[in-house]
Amino acid sequence: MSAFQELDYYAIDSLYTEEERMARDTVRSLVDKEIMPTIGKHFDEGTFPKELVPKFGELGLLGPSLTGYGCSGMSPTAYGLICQELERGDSGIRSFCSVQGSLCMYPIWAYGSEEQKNKYLPGMAAGTIIGCFGLTEPDHGSDPGGMLTKAVKTDKGYLLNGTKRWITNGSIADIAIVWAKLEGKVRGFIVPTDSKGFTAQDIKGKWSLRASFTSELIMEDCEIAEDAILPEVSGLRGPLGCLTQARFGIAFGAVGAMQACYDEALHYVRDRPQFGKPLASFQLVQQKLADMVTEITKAQLLNLQLGRLKEAGTMRPQHVSLAKRNNCFQAREIARTARDMLGANGVTVDYHCGRHMLNIESIFTYEGTHDIHTLVIGNDVTGISAFS
Repeated sequence: MSAFQELDYYAIDSLYTEEERMARDTVRSLVDKEIMPTIGKHFDEGTFPKELVPKFGELGLLGPSLTGYGCSGMSPTAYGLICQELERGDSGIRSFCSVQGSLCMYPIWAYGSEEQKNKYLPGMAAGTIIGCFGLTEPDHGSDPGGMLTKAVKTDKGYLLNGTKRWITNGSIADIAIVWAKLEGKVRGFIVPTDSKGFTAQDIKGKWSLRASFTSELIMEDCEIAEDAILPEVSGLRGPLGCLTQARFGIAFGAVGAMQACYDEALHYVRDRPQFGKPLASFQLVQQKLADMVTEITKAQLLNLQLGRLKEAGTMRPQHVSLAKRNNCFQAREIARTARDMLGANGVTVDYHCGRHMLNIESIFTYEGTHDIHTLVIGNDVTGISAFS
């Protein structure tokens, strides 16, 4: 296959800082050399390349926009571009790093005690401690406030009871950030996965995010220490703050999937002859490419401004909802179009657009569905909530 060539139709590269371009290019090289050669096999076999986790740590890709405690302290935009390149490789790879940094390290960094930060964050930044994030339940996804998982105070600490589902990294994690109701209030807990009463089992039969472990966490009188609770937050503000961090990375990651599908389709139609000439010479094919170029460029500009808003401290969760909603939707359309342009070849793991097409069904759904983000934006502009 031809070497990847990034689409930069509006010379957006010139608007990034040198640090941001360096972070992106470092991850691009990693993806090209160590992920692309084997990712089709991992997807086909339903395995995750866990051997790459130490490399992620060495390159500062785990919690890269956090400061101190062994974290890289990069800009939010640099973090976004890291996610973009990782997802160009595979959504499951980006999901691993997003969960580790935004959903597990971030709540400890933002809501944890100094003792908790020193105990966990350096190892998590290095990749020697893996985390997972337990919020979604079998019957409560879009409405996390309806969670049934409960914590009860005991003389020794807390007992947790409940089930979390669709948990990335669950079966390979050393700790889980679990959200549960304590006396009716949502609280966060750092739960070692070797705790008595804690089990994790993988969800089988997935046709999306196959190069990623997705699990169910079961807590039956799970015993944890008193210092496991995150002391600096209570209520849904805690988990929703984490989700805002993760959705930021997803918005950038979706552009990586778009880029991968566009690049593959462009090279394919240039080289593939039909009716005595390249597919790229047909008007319908050129229209599809023009639509892809337009949507990728719009998404790149959307992400750039989102990053600058975050750096200025003026980004709101609704800004992230708009980017996540738009970019995941357009990535879905571009992946489907690219798969169509490749014909039968597009459904094999020898090519990448079919794998991205399946993965995007997950990113379109998790961290807030398309419809939920639609209503978030609708509420923001009208002042009227459709949720209640």
